[in-house]
Amino acid sequence: MGQRRPSAHHGVLVVDKPRGPTSHDVVARIRRALATREVGHAGTLDPMATGVLVVAVGEATKLVAWLTAHEKAYDATVALGVETDTLDAEGREMGRAALEPGLLAELAAPAGSPTPRLRAALEAERARTSQVPPAFSAIQKDGERAYARARRGEAVELAPREVRVSLLELVARSAEPPSLALRLAVDKGYYVRSLARDLAAALSTLGHLTSLRRTRSGCFTLDEAVALDVGDEVLAAHVEPLASAASRALPVARLTQDGARDARHGRPVRPADIHAPAPGPCAWLDAEGALVAVGEVDESGAGKVLRGFLPLTPS
Repeated sequence: MGQRRPSAHHGVLVVDKPRGPTSHDVVARIRRALATREVGHAGTLDPMATGVLVVAVGEATKLVAWLTAHEKAYDATVALGVETDTLDAEGREMGRAALEPGLLAELAAPAGSPTPRLRAALEAERARTSQVPPAFSAIQKDGERAYARARRGEAVELAPREVRVSLLELVARSAEPPSLALRLAVDKGYYVRSLARDLAAALSTLGHLTSLRRTRSGCFTLDEAVALDVGDEVLAAHVEPLASAASRALPVARLTQDGARDARHGRPVRPADIHAPAPGPCAWLDAEGALVAVGEVDESGAGKVLRGFLPLTPS
C-alpha cells in the first residue's frame, strides 16, 4: 500500500451546499475534485439544509477547531401545527395540534399589526441560555450516536446544552399554511430544529422546520460561496489560501524571524519576538505573511503554540 499523497491545496473553500447531500457527501466531492483525503468541514448541515459549509483543505484541517467556534447565521421557516420525529420536513409526522384562534389572527394580520403572542414567544427564545438537542442528532449517548438509537425507535433523552442567541427576527408570517419565517444568529451547539419545537410549544402548538439556509459561518458568507456542481478546476480556484483564511477567522499576531523559528519548533516565543493584538488564540504569521501557528500569549506576553503548521511551497 503506497503512502498517502499530500494535498497540493491548503486553505478554506466556502461551499453553497444544496438540499439533499450530507455534509460528508460534500467533503467526499471536494476530496475527489482536489485529489486529496485531507479535507474536513466546520459545522455540520443536515441534508435538508442549504447554504454556507466551510470546508478545510490540507493544512487548513488543523484550523477546524477554531472555525467551528464562531457564530452562525440562518434563514429558517417553521411550520406550525405539525410535529415530526426529526423536527424537520424530512421526518415522519408524529402529531398535529390546532392553533388557537388568537394565534391564527396574529398570523393572518397584515405586516405591522400588533403580535403580542408571537413577540413574547420570540423574546423567550432570544433569552434562552440552554436547549435540549433533537433526538435525531449526532451527539454521543452511551457511546452511540443519538440518531442511531432514535432510528431504532428507542426513547432518547439528551441533556440540555448551553446556547446563546444573538439575533432572532420575525421576517414573515402566514396563517395558511401556518408558518413563520425567521432570521437568526447563534453560537456553536445551537439546533435550529430545536428552535422550531420550542417556539411552537411557547405558542401552545406543535412545529417543525421546513427550510433552513445558512447565510454565514463566522466570517465566511454566502456571497463568496461556490456551488457544489461546478467543475473541479472552479472548486480548486475558490480555495482561499491558508494564511488569508486564518487571518480572517482569527486575530493576527506577527512574529520576528527568531519568533517564527521558535514557533516552528514548538518552542515558547519570547515577548520581544511576538506582537499579539489581544489575549486568546491568534493566527501567528511570519515576516513573509505565512501561517506558522495558532498560538496565544500568557500574562507576561510570552507565546505558546497551540497548533503548528508546515511550511508551504507554491503548488
